[in-house]
Amino acid sequence: MSEKIKINKQATIEKGKKGFFGLVYGRTAVVVLLLVLQVIILMAGFFWLGEYMYYIYGGVTALAVLLVLFIINKRENPAFKLVWIILILLVPVFGAMLYLFVELQIGTKWMNARIQKLHQQMRRYTVQDQVVAQNLERENQQVAHLANYINRFGGYPAYQNTSAKFFPIGEDKFKEMVIQLEKAEKFIFLEYFIIHEGYMLNTVVDILKKKVKQGVEVRFMYDGMCSLALMPYRYPEELEKYGIQCRMFSPVKPALSTHQNNRDHRKVLVIDGRVAFTGGVNLADEYINQKVRFGHWKDTAIMIEGDAVRSFTLMFLEMWNLDKYKVIEDYDKYLSVNFQKTPDAGDGFVIPYGDNPLDREPVGELVYMDILNTANRYVHIMTPYLVLDNEMMTALTYAAKRGVEIIIIMPHIPDKWYAFVLAKTYYNELLDAGVHIYEYTPGFVHAKGFISDDVKAVVGTINLDFRSLYLHFEDAVYMYKNSAVADVERDFQETLKKCQKITQEDYKKQKLFNKLAGRVLRLLAPLM
Repeated sequence: MSEKIKINKQATIEKGKKGFFGLVYGRTAVVVLLLVLQVIILMAGFFWLGEYMYYIYGGVTALAVLLVLFIINKRENPAFKLVWIILILLVPVFGAMLYLFVELQIGTKWMNARIQKLHQQMRRYTVQDQVVAQNLERENQQVAHLANYINRFGGYPAYQNTSAKFFPIGEDKFKEMVIQLEKAEKFIFLEYFIIHEGYMLNTVVDILKKKVKQGVEVRFMYDGMCSLALMPYRYPEELEKYGIQCRMFSPVKPALSTHQNNRDHRKVLVIDGRVAFTGGVNLADEYINQKVRFGHWKDTAIMIEGDAVRSFTLMFLEMWNLDKYKVIEDYDKYLSVNFQKTPDAGDGFVIPYGDNPLDREPVGELVYMDILNTANRYVHIMTPYLVLDNEMMTALTYAAKRGVEIIIIMPHIPDKWYAFVLAKTYYNELLDAGVHIYEYTPGFVHAKGFISDDVKAVVGTINLDFRSLYLHFEDAVYMYKNSAVADVERDFQETLKKCQKITQEDYKKQKLFNKLAGRVLRLLAPLM
């Protein structure tokens, strides 16, 4: 054996050891171990109270009946109600105690109260410009009504004088992102769901370090789920050494708490208040096909420039200050921007919006449903996941039944086996109604988008699943008669050429185990 081979073999062994010990002794293992320990302690409590269990069981059973009545009359999606009712009736003691644990979470209630307070502080910055509202009313009353809903219940107005640039692949977004970061003069705000060390993240961080030295204010926020496996827990402290303000949103902690289920799934970049990016692309190499995972990674993104950037600036500042109760942000400092942009006929109307899982207002889902319910010719959809509640299933099938062309592009190579077999349980009903389903044969579709009738499009972070529509913080850009709508539809048609159409026969050919697994998982779909 040559010396070089020996060295490579030893390096591989050392890398394996490092990975093994990192897994066993790392933060992820500690968090999981402590969570399991808490469950064991709770179970031990039941055994310890064994002699009183007859009375306890009787009392809890009565409580379970009351909880079922409460749940039935609660304002909540029926799918969530069904899961809880089944759990409580099957295992009254465990189900009732778990439901009370979830409902009485102080952390979630505090977070929602804080968001509502921040919303009130920002309301004077999100007042709808009446000239824009009147222009939209003249163009299309239905879209004007949707814009009114998004502003009233989401807190985001409609804008004109905003151009949009669509990116049909992550590599294109990254290239433009680097160009715009290099132009930064005042501030850079970054908010991402996933970051992972590699070419993409390192390139961005190197630019941020340089910009800080030039006097640019940099704030960098990413979801705390990354701390489990992707990033060192103290990574924010590393960036702080270079003058980059950095924090994790809701770091995962070894304590049973439901608010940790509400993740920050947004992907937002704001530069100087003049340009903003969003879409499906996170800061990790697979999103730009620098690293191969699940075949070719198909993703999309959008960059806006002009008045509508204002909403993304406010959206970021709201999340940044979420855990700082006494902080009062100087919003004017970041909103006093001279856009130096002249209105263009192709600008149309642009509405950036966010969705908050704690306010019980499903803005993301209702925008999608509005597009489905008002479409005349077609609605074209890209989504990596398909876990539908009854409302969305009804909207999709009804649109197809009334003659609207509904096409959904899904991955052919999934990133999560369980999500894929679950998605396929919806195929049969959709196909029966006339919905067309295609799978992207080169690999994985991570893009999230709706396009309709050549005039409407949504590009953002919102998947067609319960987590995006009900449990995560999300964002998107709604465009009406903006020139970028045509680019989104053009990309859809080009992607369609690389897809295979799914038929009833394909659905029937699934392995029996996958069919059974999907059916079982569907019972738990609202929790996935």
